[in-house]
Amino acid sequence: MENDSIKVYGTRWCVDCYRAKRILDRYQIAYQWIDINQDPKAKELVGKVNQGKFIVPTLVFEDGSTLSEPSNQELINKLEQELKSQDA
Repeated sequence: MENDSIKVYGTRWCVDCYRAKRILDRYQIAYQWIDINQDPKAKELVGKVNQGKFIVPTLVFEDGSTLSEPSNQELINKLEQELKSQDA
């Protein structure tokens, strides 16, 4: 995947955000970390993606697809799908 092609929106206090980042690190996938408490536009985007709810982590992929508070397996499935599509 392109460097920083995945954007991870979250907060410093979010345990699930750290869990998602660990999975991305395990797959050696670069991502851009965006703290929604430090970036009002990012917080607005998270609310828009999640129908007014501020659900973190919210991950935005290069193709525009999103995952909000994914389980480990949901995130792993998406990453494997993304990696396969790049190999094709």
